[in-house]
Amino acid sequence: MDTILLPGGAGYIGSLTAKTLQKHGLIPVVYDNLSTGHQSAVQWGPFVQGDLADRKTLDQAFQTYCPKAVIHFAADAIVVESMGNPGKYYRNNIGSTVALLEAMCAHNVKHLVFSSTCAAYGHPLFTPITEEHPLNPITPYGRSKFMCEEIIRDFERAHGIQAVILRYFNAAGADLETLIGENHSPETHLIPTIIEAALGVRREVVVYGADFQTKDGSAIRDYVHVQDLADAHIKALFASSHTINLGTGNGYSVLEIIDAVQKFCGKTLNIRMEKKRPGEPGILTADLKAAQNLLQWTPQYSELSTLISSAWKWHQLLLETA
Repeated sequence: MDTILLPGGAGYIGSLTAKTLQKHGLIPVVYDNLSTGHQSAVQWGPFVQGDLADRKTLDQAFQTYCPKAVIHFAADAIVVESMGNPGKYYRNNIGSTVALLEAMCAHNVKHLVFSSTCAAYGHPLFTPITEEHPLNPITPYGRSKFMCEEIIRDFERAHGIQAVILRYFNAAGADLETLIGENHSPETHLIPTIIEAALGVRREVVVYGADFQTKDGSAIRDYVHVQDLADAHIKALFASSHTINLGTGNGYSVLEIIDAVQKFCGKTLNIRMEKKRPGEPGILTADLKAAQNLLQWTPQYSELSTLISSAWKWHQLLLETA
């Protein structure tokens, strides 16, 4: 069976991708420093605890497991934090990517799938956003990912690496078997924070921005189920080099998501309105044509009801086992 190396594979999307790889007869080797990931989420293959900056440990992982491809999840990914601490994001996200690419070249591994972000687009000139949309990231997080994309293409030209860059829109939901899901500290993603309020973990839901140019004034995002994202990574593994958006093509506003969770759980939540945060576009939705044509990928689990119900079961379990 082929082995696939997953830097950052102990995190939210990486751990479910590891599970999905194993179901497809592949061996996922998770390489993670556990700064934000969880060793409990590593259940489907070998685990190497290490930082990508630690070349000795990274080389040992390549030598021991001889991966056929790499899926690179490792990154800091909190937009607001990046605004206050840009150095951390440039140092960690870009530095780790260069270190990984150099190790891939040293060990003659030619296939890479890279986790990028719709934050690379900045404020969209049009929606749904195609891959040809100009790149104008407005946060250090988005810029760090954009720079990583450029560096990857440089290595592709110089060393023959084949890289599929996947620009995620908003990952949401949890494993449909409730084995893994979002467990961030701090939790900043919308659906988990609403569910935490409904479960009594937090007192209120904070809505940042009520004056976007949208139907209800709150920001609209394209939410894609984490299992759909995992499936896309499998399809991208040995594909030719492309950059591909991963979303649903549909958007929900923050207030629509809150309303849907309230209806699901039968509770009325406390909502506090705050000013919009810097670097927040009003609308982000994906054009799916490239994903459909190049990967034969279409979301299967990203209905809003599935996003909410799977996340609800996971966060209930977290609360019960805390």
